[in-house]
Amino acid sequence: MLLLMTALTMWANHPWLTRVYQYRPAPGQFVNTLPVARVGEPVDSVLARCQASICGRIDTVSSTFHGQIITRIDTVWAESMITLGGYGGYVVVGFDHPVVNMHTWDFEIMGNAFYSDQTSAGGSCEPGIVMVGVDADGDGVPSDGDKWYELAGSEYNHPTTQHDYAITYYRPDEGKPRTPSTTDPSLIDTTYILWTSNDVNPDSISGYMSRNSFHMQPYWPLWLQNEETLEFTGAKLRCNAVDIGGNDGYAYYVQYCLPWGYVDNLPNHPGRQPGVEGYNPGFKIDWAVDEQGRHVNLTHIDFVKVYNAVNQYCGWIGETSTEVAGGIDFHPDAPMPVVNPADVNIDGEVNISDVNAVIDLILSGVTGATGDVNRDGEVNISDVNALIDWILQ
Repeated sequence: MLLLMTALTMWANHPWLTRVYQYRPAPGQFVNTLPVARVGEPVDSVLARCQASICGRIDTVSSTFHGQIITRIDTVWAESMITLGGYGGYVVVGFDHPVVNMHTWDFEIMGNAFYSDQTSAGGSCEPGIVMVGVDADGDGVPSDGDKWYELAGSEYNHPTTQHDYAITYYRPDEGKPRTPSTTDPSLIDTTYILWTSNDVNPDSISGYMSRNSFHMQPYWPLWLQNEETLEFTGAKLRCNAVDIGGNDGYAYYVQYCLPWGYVDNLPNHPGRQPGVEGYNPGFKIDWAVDEQGRHVNLTHIDFVKVYNAVNQYCGWIGETSTEVAGGIDFHPDAPMPVVNPADVNIDGEVNISDVNAVIDLILSGVTGATGDVNRDGEVNISDVNALIDWILQ
């Protein structure tokens, strides 16, 4: 027992993801199977199954050597995955500690992307956008009082990227007559799930998610059966799939990888080390931008959100669906930097946005340390005055 306790005190922060806070997939062919879900089960049960699939754990293995008990403690990656379904589906995850901005490759969120044997430029690449959250209200969980920023990947300023995209899915009638494809026998219902959007392209304002013969379970999340619609917003990236044709005459879709900055876009490096060419190198907190696309200087982050950023259907392959297969902090024991108490939203600057942040905290009744600019143990109008003095000095 002494050896076990000693080993535990030597262990600091867990390198792998440890918590799934929210999971809301869009409809998709792997929904209700990755992870398995049941009709009407509590959301907490689904979250626990997600957590078991993509979060790390601590394994303790004891053995006897020359009469002494030796205990080894390992932090283990779960090595499973969850699907986010079609466009907009998301998961919000976290570590057991803030991820410190080291101004290099800070963390990685793994997917299941792989290269095609036909080309080294892509294969199964289903890019998801990463958002990072700061626990501005100090309650330890993602909530309305927190601030979110997008990690701007290679396509952020691409002319085909549509920011402020919105999509609505409509719950299907599982008993309705099917409309099979006349050209592809694997598509058994081409009008399965209707969706509408605010797309700028007239030919893609609405459409259907088909049902295929490979996945016969309901594609609508079973624990959300009482919801008639599912709505998602975010940025939409350009479609990346091309049918290059197969030798047998059937469609052969290649989803080409984007240069950098997305989950499930490049294969995971087997050693999970950053900066290896051809593999996902990870993510930099320095890529963070605000709603107007302006760079922000975050000292650390507390939460990570990943959402599917492509609305695309690839015939018998099905919808493009970002999968999440775990995450790692490359510097789990990095010391937390000292944060300026006046930088309430922790964006590296002290300005009117911090005044607004304090006012929001006061109106919401939050009493955490964040926003306590004058460090008197309370968040109130005196902190607003202290901030104004700070800005004017």
